[in-house]
Amino acid sequence: MDNSVPSILRRTVSSNAYEQLCSLWKQIATGRRKESIFLTEEALFAANISLLERGYRKRFCLLFSPQFRALLVGTLRTEDLSYQIEITWDSRAIADFINRLAEEIGQQAEVKRLRDRVPKILSERFVNNPKLQEHFTLKLFEILLPETSGEQEISSPSVSICQPVEEALYQQIEQEKLLNQVIAQIHQSLEASVILETAIREVRNYLQVDRLVIYEFRNEISINRDLKQTSQGWGRITYESRASDNIPSILNLIAEDDCFTYIPRYKEKYRRGLVVAVENVETHYSSSFCLAELLAKHDVKAKLVAPIVVEEKLWGLLIAHQCFSDRQWFESEKSFLRQIGEHLAVAIYQAQLYAQVQKQKESFEQRVIERTQELRDTLLAAQAATQSKSEFLGNMSHELRTPLTSVIGLSGTLLHWFDKGSKLPLEKQQHYLQMIQDSGKKLLELINELLDFSQLEAGKILLNIKEFSLQNLSREILKFIEGEAKNQQINLEFDFRVEKKRDRFFADPDRVQQILFHLLKNAIKFTPAQGTVILRVWRENYQAIFQVEDTGIGISENQLPLLFEKFQQLEKSLQRTYGGTGLGLALTKQLVELHQGTIEVESIVGQGSIFTVRLPNQSHRQLKTIPASKVKASLSLENKSIVLIERDEEIATLICELLTAANYQVVWLIDGNTAIGQIDLLRPSLTIVDRNISEVYHISKTLKQMPSTKSIKILLVSDQITSLDWRLLSQQGIDDY
Repeated sequence: MDNSVPSILRRTVSSNAYEQLCSLWKQIATGRRKESIFLTEEALFAANISLLERGYRKRFCLLFSPQFRALLVGTLRTEDLSYQIEITWDSRAIADFINRLAEEIGQQAEVKRLRDRVPKILSERFVNNPKLQEHFTLKLFEILLPETSGEQEISSPSVSICQPVEEALYQQIEQEKLLNQVIAQIHQSLEASVILETAIREVRNYLQVDRLVIYEFRNEISINRDLKQTSQGWGRITYESRASDNIPSILNLIAEDDCFTYIPRYKEKYRRGLVVAVENVETHYSSSFCLAELLAKHDVKAKLVAPIVVEEKLWGLLIAHQCFSDRQWFESEKSFLRQIGEHLAVAIYQAQLYAQVQKQKESFEQRVIERTQELRDTLLAAQAATQSKSEFLGNMSHELRTPLTSVIGLSGTLLHWFDKGSKLPLEKQQHYLQMIQDSGKKLLELINELLDFSQLEAGKILLNIKEFSLQNLSREILKFIEGEAKNQQINLEFDFRVEKKRDRFFADPDRVQQILFHLLKNAIKFTPAQGTVILRVWRENYQAIFQVEDTGIGISENQLPLLFEKFQQLEKSLQRTYGGTGLGLALTKQLVELHQGTIEVESIVGQGSIFTVRLPNQSHRQLKTIPASKVKASLSLENKSIVLIERDEEIATLICELLTAANYQVVWLIDGNTAIGQIDLLRPSLTIVDRNISEVYHISKTLKQMPSTKSIKILLVSDQITSLDWRLLSQQGIDDY
């Protein structure tokens, strides 16, 4: 084989050129001896029609004879119906292709015959017949040269094309070397900045352009020299290579988005692999003064742009600039820059993964230290909780004993006077009855507080989301609390800052009133006479903010962390000046968090405190209703058995109680691994599965595939499911959630 011809030649050609190449292979094969083998994908289709049914689409021509061997492989590019071709005379490459072909299509006769000769192919030193190779090469480049240079098709072979052939081959080899160099850098280094700087320098030298830059987009995953995301502007130039210092630098240049808006969906086109070649900037961008002015300002006469797409997101652009003259860009240059962009995208993605690993490595030791400290803190917290519970029991005995003593004592006094038949003055009777009623209300309040807290702790309180008026709810709670404020000579003020059109809000109104009741009562309790308590209400975006401010005794900074803890009061039981169970603010915090909200406190000793509650609009958490017809279809009267797969005991207990009360027979399973066999045995009408169970998708898919269980409805339990989640879940065999 002629040493001037490379063993592998790659090009992008039109479909017409590909057909001409196939004809050349057939021409060379014609007249060869019987032991020659000429094989194409068309011949395989004729011999084995099942290949078409399996969607086999690879195109190739293989000539194998004692005098000449050549392989042509074509891959169709759907975007422009061109072919990416590879031509090789290398024996090892041909042997590898034969082996892959045999694995893909099976033992077809001609392929089997070729595969049996592979060991001999690899062992011998074979060179194509020189005359035949020369004739073949001339014909080959008679077809290829018009494709790459834009010249008219050559009518007759001539030795004069040898020089352009050599130049084209040299260019091909240089491209391959540079691509291999970039790929090698990607494998050898995980530093994106090193790879990018080296790559643009070498690519600029190869293309012989004045300037080559990398432009990174904002709001996409971005790695600059310090592996940090771009933080200002619409995007900027982060890497640059210049042919000389006479060419102005545009490093860190920020381009405005307005300059590109006239190009419809230009980002999406780049994301799909568009390569843009501009031979004359002034002519090409004549309709965009902004962009033409920007390019002229930085001495850009012609440019070639290829995208860098990382994980299907447009990360940036690879841009070649010709600064002092127009330039015609060849197809080979466009294809080359596109390939470089693809390889750089791989390097950037690897660097991102490496940066993440390094960050995790750096934080691991710190996390170990933090976890160790957490364990110590947990132990101390457990010891403190034991002490707090003991103090709580002491507090509760005092809080319950006082109103009970009043009720028993005063009611006994009234009975004593009635038994004696004596008449107690009416005013005293009314006074005693009022004290009994107040003490009873106090007891009821304490008991309700305890019950609410225990239900919250057990996760048995569900929100009843409704739409209500923020103003009406606030006035109702103020009206309810104003009597106590007057008794303690406290000025109660209301500062409502919500526009009328934004007054409607979604939440659980009863629980919101309970939150405000605890905060207002707490403020009144700790504010001395003639002090002031203010309730403020306003809206911020999708949140409602409730703020209670008082001029009370305040809270010291070291006591703030204990404020929302259960069983906690900021005074010891023997020194208490104020009553209470120590559960009020803990209950308030849990009710706020049940709404997915937050509560904050600011306080200065001797000046007062400010409690701020932020509640998000709960419209998205309204209960999802299922039509009665669908429920009846799912749970027939003949089969009212249900299997529940749930590892959380409290959740399982609640669901079992609800379903049992509705006359369903419930079987509770904990182990998801054995659930399928038990469900197949029990044949329930419905299976309820917790989304947090790792086997949930395996269970749902298996049940839907088994004939005996495919009719069983599968219901998923989850605290939050988006519409996108549901589209994915419904494909896993889940019927509802």
